[in-house]
Amino acid sequence: MKYMLMVLGKQSDYDAMSGATTAGPAWSKADLQAMFRFMEAVNKDLAASGELVEARGLSEPTQARLVTAAKDGRPVISEEPYGETTAVLAGYWVLDCDSIERATEIAARVHQCPIPEGTPNYPVVVHPIPETAGIEV
Repeated sequence: MKYMLMVLGKQSDYDAMSGATTAGPAWSKADLQAMFRFMEAVNKDLAASGELVEARGLSEPTQARLVTAAKDGRPVISEEPYGETTAVLAGYWVLDCDSIERATEIAARVHQCPIPEGTPNYPVVVHPIPETAGIEV
C-alpha cells in the first residue's frame, strides 16, 4: 500500500532557515546541515528498504500561487501571503509500505529531525493513497 507522509511549515519557518526571522530562532548553517544530513539518511534508508517511491521538499510559500476561477471560468490568481498564519505543505514522501503501522513508524522518525530549540515541530501527516480512485467512467 502506498502512503504519503507530509511535513508542514509556515513562511516564518522558511524565513528562519534563511536567517531572517521575526519569530522564533534563526537557523545556523550547522542547523541546516544537521537537518539535511538527517533527511538524506532517512531517504537513503527508505531507498535501501525499497519503500521510497518519491520524496520532495517544496519551495517557500511566498513562491506559491492560490488559484480559483471567476464565474466565466477564467483563472483568478492570488499572490496573497500564503502560509504566513497557517502551516502548509513543506515537503513529502510517497512510500510503498506493508502497513500503516510501518508508515507511522517512519513518520515518527521524520518527526525527530533535528531543529533549533524553540522552532515549531509540526506533526507529520500520514495519508494512505488508494490503489484505485474508486471512480468508474
